[in-house]
This record gives sequence, C-alpha cells and structure tokens, in this order.
Amino acid sequence: MQSNLHSTVVLFICGALLALATPSKAMARTVVAKASATEVLTVGAIIIAVGLIVIAVLIAILLPKIMKALGMHPDYDAGQKYNLQGKKALVVTTSHGVLSKPGETTGKPTGAFGSEMTVPYYEFLDAGMQVDVASIKGGEIPIDPQSFYYFLITHEDKRFLKDPAFQDKIKHSPSIDDVDFTDYDLIFFVGGWGPSYDFAQSKRLAERVSEAYYAETPIMGSVCHGALAFVSAKDADGKPLVAGRKMTGVTQGQLDTFRIKFTPKHPEAELKKAGADYRANHHPVADIFATVTVVDHEQRFVTGQNQNSGHETAQKMMELLSQRSAK
Repeated sequence: MQSNLHSTVVLFICGALLALATPSKAMARTVVAKASATEVLTVGAIIIAVGLIVIAVLIAILLPKIMKALGMHPDYDAGQKYNLQGKKALVVTTSHGVLSKPGETTGKPTGAFGSEMTVPYYEFLDAGMQVDVASIKGGEIPIDPQSFYYFLITHEDKRFLKDPAFQDKIKHSPSIDDVDFTDYDLIFFVGGWGPSYDFAQSKRLAERVSEAYYAETPIMGSVCHGALAFVSAKDADGKPLVAGRKMTGVTQGQLDTFRIKFTPKHPEAELKKAGADYRANHHPVADIFATVTVVDHEQRFVTGQNQNSGHETAQKMMELLSQRSAK
C-alpha cells in the first residue's frame, strides 16, 4: 500500500510539475517570439539607417558631378586662346560683405561670388592681358564664403587660393574713385549678393560707366548681379544708358529659389526698369542651372545671366576686342 501510495504521490507530483511546466513552455515560446520580432525590427532599423547613411555619403561624394551635370559651371567648349598682350582689363567688385535686411547692419557674410570673379580674371590673364582689380570703396574685397563650398568651387577658385599675387590684389584693391576706366580695354563687373547693395546705388560707378562708354574704348561686361553696375548710368541726354540694349542678369526665379527677397536691388527688375531688352534662359529644375550670354547691338556690353556664364562672357568680350584690334 505504501508502495502504491508512494507511486501515487510520485505520479501526482510529476503530473503537477508537468502541468506547471506546460504553461511555462508556452510563455517561453511567447517571449522568444516577442524577442525575435524585436530583433527583426531592430535589425531592420539598423539596415535602413545604414542604407540611408550610405546613400547620403554617395550623394555627398557625387554632388559636384550631379550639380555639373545639371548645368552648374559648365565647360565652355567654344573657348579660344587669345593673344592680347599689351591690352588691359579691369575687374570691378562690390565692397559690401553682409547679407543684411533693410535697416540692419548685421547678417551672414557675403560679397563677390568667387567664380564670378576668378573665371574672368584668369581668362583675361591667360590671354596675356594686364588684369587689375578694383572695388567700390577700395581695400579688402569681401568674398562670399559659400563660393568655395566643395560642390561649388571651380578650378579657377582653387587656382586663386594658391595665387598670392591675385590674393594681394583682393586685399589691397583701389577704390573706383582712384581708377580711370577709360584706360582699359575690357571692364568686367563681378556678381554675387554684395553688388545688390552698392552697384546700382553708387553715383560714382554710374559716372565711371558712362565715361567709359563715351570714351569708345572699353568693352564692358558682367555676370549675375554685376549687371547692376549699368542700370544707373546715363547717356548724354540723361536717359538710362542700357535702354533698348539686349542685356541679362540673374533671374528673379533664381533669387526666389534661395528665398532672398530683401536684398535692395534685383537685376531682372532693375534692368527692365531701366528699359533694357532683358533676356534669360530658364531651367526645368531651377534657374541656377541655366545660362545665357548676350551682346548689345553696338557690341559695347556683354552680359551673362549668372555664375554659369563667366567663361562665355569673358570669351565673347575678348573676341570683340580681338576683332577690333585686327581692324
């Protein structure tokens, strides 16, 4: 009987343990399932994060090529090698270095846009010309730091950064008050945000442009905001010098892309206001990738739409000068 009782007790205990063990296994399976799901989600999140990082890195690496493919700083295949030894070129820039709102004196640093200065400078220099640099007020010329972002920097910008002679000209530029525009064969006005604050507003610059025009010697050119140098100049009758002339400058659409509407003067609006025959090309993605260069009917003004137009504008200026010199 004891044996049967012992056996019964053992069986009872075993049954109880088995009964207790059964839900524990079920619970274990549930915990494992939950753990597995959490691991899957965690692993998936890690894979997605790594994938996004890889994509971001690839885009960052390829961004300069992507920008160029869209139209930023295009190569100018029609470019020629000119020999303009003995000729003189003047590059004129802004003196304003702060992207300030009306009534304010502080803001993000700005100034001349790098490639809009370096590209024409080296085009003229490589043609054997003497190239001088002047600014509205003189002294060190402010250059927009965004000019040298890795996806915007040009070969000419990199050349400038290794060129102490050019850098010295930037640090010690003479004022336009101390420069006789009529001494030059080519005069190029550099763009950037800075000129919107002091090109059209400078009475002295307007006088210098008119003097150069009536001297019948310099061929004048610009890109982007640089065209603002012409809008206040007057002809002998006191009318806008640019009236009726084909001209271009940065489009309002390009400015709207950057949502900067508070700068004092906008080239498209000011050129039209002065009576110029405004021309521009537009790009399906954004006008920052568009470009066009136009020459007025007298072949005295050569203007480029934006930062992409530097090579063509400088080249066409030299072409006109070379043709003139050959006569």
